[in-house]
Amino acid sequence: MPITVLLVDDEPLVRAGLRAVLEAQPDIEVVGEAADGAAVIPLVRQRRPDVVAMDVRMPLMDGIEATRAVLRTVHEPPKILVVTTFENDEYVYGALRAGADGFLLKRARPAEIVHAVRLVAEGDSLLFPAAVRQLAASYGRERDGSEAREALERAGLTEREADVLRLVARGLSNAEIAARLVVGTETVKSHVSSVLAKLGARDRTQAVIAAYESGFVSPG
Repeated sequence: MPITVLLVDDEPLVRAGLRAVLEAQPDIEVVGEAADGAAVIPLVRQRRPDVVAMDVRMPLMDGIEATRAVLRTVHEPPKILVVTTFENDEYVYGALRAGADGFLLKRARPAEIVHAVRLVAEGDSLLFPAAVRQLAASYGRERDGSEAREALERAGLTEREADVLRLVARGLSNAEIAARLVVGTETVKSHVSSVLAKLGARDRTQAVIAAYESGFVSPG
């Protein structure tokens, strides 16, 4: 089965370019387009895409609100890939906090666009880990972190789970974490799943944001 994608952007040329790139791949199918976030929920319910490529800045409903709405109201929601012009953008951070799985730069090369869609569809949410860490460090520390700290305390992470969260927040892959802790990758996957469940995090991106906003991991 192909990976199905819904394109959401208020610029027709951007949508046309993304469609051309994605539909050139035998394993990807574009199943719809929308020019604003307000049209996303009905299209998601009708077309059931695997991935929504969502512009972050739109006139009626931006990508942040549209992401929140999809995750709040759609049963088994799709993966959400934010499409942005500037990676160091508070709007991007807001979308990631709202539950987006990763982001894609509009200036990305075709191969990078395809790779991003496949990666998100497969469940690997932490695209551009260094940039996500930079966003969390830049904007997370400007927020009141008390709620994030309380959530982390309530989570009751074990010492090993805390070690894993620190390494995830530093951008290490499961294989790199396994090598650092001298354990198997399946053990790391189990720890990561437990951390996400205890934090109530949708994915690794949400866990990274929680780690920085709570002060559990410091920038630098």
